[in-house]
Amino acid sequence: MRTIIAILIILVVAACSSTPKTNVSQISVSEEAAPTSSSVPAATASFVPTQSIDVSSLTSEVQQLEKHSDYFDFDMYAIKPEYQEVIKKEAEFLIGHKNDHVTLEGNADERGTIEYNYELGDRRANAVRMSLVNLGVPSDQILMISYGKEKPRLLCHTEKCWKENRRVDFVYKLG
Repeated sequence: MRTIIAILIILVVAACSSTPKTNVSQISVSEEAAPTSSSVPAATASFVPTQSIDVSSLTSEVQQLEKHSDYFDFDMYAIKPEYQEVIKKEAEFLIGHKNDHVTLEGNADERGTIEYNYELGDRRANAVRMSLVNLGVPSDQILMISYGKEKPRLLCHTEKCWKENRRVDFVYKLG
């Protein structure tokens, strides 16, 4: 029984490793150590990792993607041409990672009413969502939220700050 538990622990550690390991199906277990149906649940006994995932590389890639934002002109929600490449990179990641999701956070500057800015943030997030969908991202991988003027990146009251606050941010949830 201890041998079986030790083998299962080794398999789990190997599956969680960030470096490629030998395929577990190539490892043989002697007849003496083979589990009986009463000693190990079937789901545990049949566990065979299919691939290792480089979690640090994936995390780094997501951190880079989350640094991107799409910025908008005053009172507008049309995506500027210079942000099409940002959206394309986000789409490529999402298409390649079907189990991951992105939340598009729409923001506005401090000018205007609370209600108006929530609506503007929503329209900006929706414009980005439509661009992602048009590039092939399934809509069920995309969530949206509008913060209106409630989540400014800069707190000053100048055009420089207002430009920085009129944006859509990308926030990922892996798996």
